[in-house]
Amino acid sequence: MSTDSPFNDIGLEELKAGLTTGAVLLVDVREADEYAAGHIAGAIFNPLSKFDPSKLPVADDGQTVVIYCRSGKRSVSAMEQARLFGRRDANTHFGGGILAWLNAGEPVVQGM
Repeated sequence: MSTDSPFNDIGLEELKAGLTTGAVLLVDVREADEYAAGHIAGAIFNPLSKFDPSKLPVADDGQTVVIYCRSGKRSVSAMEQARLFGRRDANTHFGGGILAWLNAGEPVVQGM
């Protein structure tokens, strides 16, 4: 991403640390079948096909809303929709998505 991009990327270790401490509010924008097949524990389901920026969690001070998808494409679209809605706090994504999470050997939760 260019330096003037309104969006931020979070790495795997920073994401894991933020989930552990509660500093990250994670949103999964994949579709229901993908989410049910395996998602990161604690992720809030808000699929891109029905994406509603008003349903994004509101971050407390010190918290970051992080959006992820399969590989990073849909999360950028969701962040753009959130930005247009006026949500300047929903501008970080886990760019590698669930694929990077799985490739790192991290666990997932199955089901809705």
